[in-house]
Amino acid sequence: MPIPPYPLTVAEEEKLRGRLTGFKGGYDEGYLRGRLAILNGRVEEPLPVRNIHVMYVASGKGYPYSPLDDAVLSSLQSLTTEVTVTDVRQNLVELAAVKRPDLVLVLDGMDLPLDQIATLRESGIRTAIWLTDDPYYTDFTVKIVNHYDYVFTLERNCIDFYKGLGCAEVHYLPFGAHRDHYRPTITRSPVVRDISFIGSAYWNRVDFFRPLMPELMEFNTVINGIWWDRLPEAPMYGERIEIGKWMTPQETATAYSGSKIVINLHRSHIDDVVNNNTLLIPAASPNPRTFEIAASGTLQLCDAREDLGSFYKPGEEIETFSNPQELMDKIRFYLSHEEERRAIALRALERTIKDHTYNKRLNQLLTVIFG
Repeated sequence: MPIPPYPLTVAEEEKLRGRLTGFKGGYDEGYLRGRLAILNGRVEEPLPVRNIHVMYVASGKGYPYSPLDDAVLSSLQSLTTEVTVTDVRQNLVELAAVKRPDLVLVLDGMDLPLDQIATLRESGIRTAIWLTDDPYYTDFTVKIVNHYDYVFTLERNCIDFYKGLGCAEVHYLPFGAHRDHYRPTITRSPVVRDISFIGSAYWNRVDFFRPLMPELMEFNTVINGIWWDRLPEAPMYGERIEIGKWMTPQETATAYSGSKIVINLHRSHIDDVVNNNTLLIPAASPNPRTFEIAASGTLQLCDAREDLGSFYKPGEEIETFSNPQELMDKIRFYLSHEEERRAIALRALERTIKDHTYNKRLNQLLTVIFG
């Protein structure tokens, strides 16, 4: 944009500065969306298709578990020659007698009659369970894990716990990103935010965010999720705190991708209101949201969980915080350093497509069981 060769008035300088800022913002946005489009277009590494028949037992709990069922089922269908779909409300024994699957894979399994699993094992069919909420519901899972041949948990600290109960095959398998649900917006985003947080208002989150709200709301910040009426100041912020709405994965991905920064604050393993973890097994592993945010092509600021570095390199593919002040310092830094913010977001997306999809996770599960 040419600059006039004559002195400008104050008003002209402000107008020109605004035009230059707008031009740079448009360029930065276009560059980011273009790079995201290139990465998003990459085909995942081909994985073997096994000549096996899997009976998949969905959670039967509806939303928000149904998107997990969609992700697991889609991957199973691409990795095996036959999949039979059922849920915990059906008679698995009768169905298996007709279908004769090589494996019965159960997601969650909290509401599944255990006598059916025992009968399946007696008939020679391998059984596996993938637990969805460790370590928060271990008071329940402790009663069911011994009934399966294979136990898969998304929490590293539950491995030795389940082995101590006598489970011979316990394996660490966090969730991942389902790319049919979570992908970046590659055109101009319909959502424009500085900062997003999407998640339920567990008390540790309310206590963390409450003193930060005046600072957070200086930016274009939006919070979505159930229970945020627990925050006494919520009415002050109007629609910027959307209370009581379950967002679909596609809505969530659009909000993530339209945000410059997404905060990921894990729930606490100590919560007398909603948890069933009387042994207080601590959580070290990243939540599913970690992979979903990264798959949406945005910068993630995540509280520093112990095993997070096994999945993303802090400072390169993800950013972390250990206290409220560090969170605010990094928010201010990355909102004013576009190139650094963009570089981390792009590296996170690339890493997720390479290593952290449901196809990769299900391939790992099938390799454990079938070799």
